[in-house]
Amino acid sequence: MLDLTRARAGPATARQFADWGADVIKIEAPGEAFEEMGRRHGADFQNLHRNKRAMTLNLKSPEGRGIFMRMAERADVVIENLRPDVKHRLGIDYESLRAVNKRIVLGSISGFGQDGPYAARAGVDQIAQGMGGHMSVTGEPGRGPMRSGAAISDMFAGILCANAIMNALHGRVRTGEGQWVQTSLLEAQIFMLDFQAARWTVSRDIAGQEGNHHPTLSPMGAFKARDGHINIAPMAHMWKAFCIALGAPAMLANPDYADARARHKMRAALNAEIEAETLKRDVGELVEAFNKAGIPCGPVYTLDQTFADPQVRHLGVARDVDWPNVGKVQVIGQPIHMSGGASEIAAHTPDAGEHTDEVLAEFGYSDGEIAGFRERGAV
Repeated sequence: MLDLTRARAGPATARQFADWGADVIKIEAPGEAFEEMGRRHGADFQNLHRNKRAMTLNLKSPEGRGIFMRMAERADVVIENLRPDVKHRLGIDYESLRAVNKRIVLGSISGFGQDGPYAARAGVDQIAQGMGGHMSVTGEPGRGPMRSGAAISDMFAGILCANAIMNALHGRVRTGEGQWVQTSLLEAQIFMLDFQAARWTVSRDIAGQEGNHHPTLSPMGAFKARDGHINIAPMAHMWKAFCIALGAPAMLANPDYADARARHKMRAALNAEIEAETLKRDVGELVEAFNKAGIPCGPVYTLDQTFADPQVRHLGVARDVDWPNVGKVQVIGQPIHMSGGASEIAAHTPDAGEHTDEVLAEFGYSDGEIAGFRERGAV
């Protein structure tokens, strides 16, 4: 797999394959700094590019492009998130790749799509969050638009692209030919909204901001406790058990809360009544009581608390990796478990060009040829 990606969405795609054992060769321009990701040896960059090999290659030079096309002849997949026109200018578009390898799969991620009125625009996660409607449904009512604390359109576009590449590779078994698969941050963001987006397409209902409470179900949301916050999510059939576990059986007799529709209509009053009760107890007490009653609930953690949680530790979400000259650190592992094998954090994120000579030798170039490439700026 040849990885031409930068920023976040594309590298996240390649990481899905690298963690499961694919030979991913990360290709960077000589001297490329990746300043948008912070320091190369910082947490963000290291977390995105583990398990890959790295080489430098100047795709703007004829020799550099020639090297890339030789590699493409044997590659299964190329992943890129360049602006749509750049790959055509470089001569590494799908038709050019297919001409040397009809089995190749090209995975492309862009801000707004490979064609259309916005195709040439630069796109990043926050822009997609805004244009995709996410910021309009996130945050507290009346406070204005709010972005998510994570780069959700980047990450979801990366996962979608990886899924599409796997579908194309599976299809290749039947047809013998690859495909060009595409997604964009804008499409991924809208798709991720799911029921919120469908409220408009199906019912012409424009969803608004609901803060920490569910937009269509009540009660369901975050409530203050004596020492923090707790998320509580009782389903409609759990209403009686919820009221008893909360220690507020009187709510069962209130006709304003008689059924799910009534509870949602009276959400503000209901939430205030619930919080008056949750404020009397610590988060741990409430979690114990609700879990005993079978009510979905959980504390609202800061990240240090998240990684200290016994279930998170049991699942092995944080994985150890050894950095040369640094020692052991932890990155975020794959959230997938398979009976036939496991993903691994087998190698640290490589330095720029760390494997250039090694990769070129594998593709048949001699030491003298490699030295010449360096002299002429092709690698």
